[in-house]
Amino acid sequence: MIRAIVSDFGGVLTTPLSTGFLRIQDDVGVPRDAFRQAMIAATAADGINPLYRLETGEIPEQAFLAALERQLADILGHEVTLHGFGERYLAALDPNDELFAYYRRLHERGVRFAMLTNNVREWEPHWRAKLPIDDIFETVVDSAFVGVRKPDPAIYAIALERLELPAGECVFIDDLERNVVAARELGFATVHFADTEQAIAELDALLAEG
Repeated sequence: MIRAIVSDFGGVLTTPLSTGFLRIQDDVGVPRDAFRQAMIAATAADGINPLYRLETGEIPEQAFLAALERQLADILGHEVTLHGFGERYLAALDPNDELFAYYRRLHERGVRFAMLTNNVREWEPHWRAKLPIDDIFETVVDSAFVGVRKPDPAIYAIALERLELPAGECVFIDDLERNVVAARELGFATVHFADTEQAIAELDALLAEG
């Protein structure tokens, strides 16, 4: 029996994350492939993807942006300023009001909710302002505050510990396949989010099985 839904935030309860990156690229006048190249170069220089370090709270946003700015300057031949990156990025993401309203209806029926998000400590005020998260989510497991990120099994374990439920009584929903696969391997029922209509249909089917 499914008792809880463990949901991602960005890309599920918002428009696709790529929308935010496109906004940043347009705002700062950086060619679309340059960010990818800069991230690859920063990863090679540091030995680990700086985004992973940012999303586990190991480095602050300022250090992450400084690393990207250095690599972008080398690639483009001129300085690039990424000040206000997080705020502008999140401003480009619209809330998925339809899915949240569906979650609210399920919550009123007694389905429990936890959020499991790879996120950035400094961005919390911006993404929380998009939807009344605390109205229905009894816990938020944010990678930047717990020090581990999806798809590491440890972060799923934190969500289950807080819910005090086994994985088999939970549905995990995320837009990234690798995160969904990791949850499935741990025993969750899963929904790989592609669009709202598809996700609602799959969640309804899973809940009906119980």
